[in-house]
Amino acid sequence: MTECIQQLELKLLHHDWTENPKSLDQLLSADFEEIDTNGIIHSRSEVIQWLLHKNKAIRWSLDNFRIKLLTQDCALAIYTASKHQDSAYIRNESIRSSIWQYQDQQWKMIFHQASSKS
Repeated sequence: MTECIQQLELKLLHHDWTENPKSLDQLLSADFEEIDTNGIIHSRSEVIQWLLHKNKAIRWSLDNFRIKLLTQDCALAIYTASKHQDSAYIRNESIRSSIWQYQDQQWKMIFHQASSKS
């Protein structure tokens, strides 16, 4: 399960969603929301807009990725994310947490939060 959810997190960040934005419905729950590093709450539609317009040259690495099972069909992912561009580190690390729920025979993210790492 850990590898599966880690790959889904990377897919959200690295995939080009502009060709088929509706495919995001397979990964983001209908009631998804996010809290960014500034403590601002973003709706599902705001996050989808960010995913559609993100800088495709930026790559992410996810370190210390781990899963805590909350219920049989709900898991908490916790990891450190770092941004890279042209093989160079470009931004401070952030601590991330996501809640994934098994819905309709697939894992969907229902919540995500990023916290600045000092």
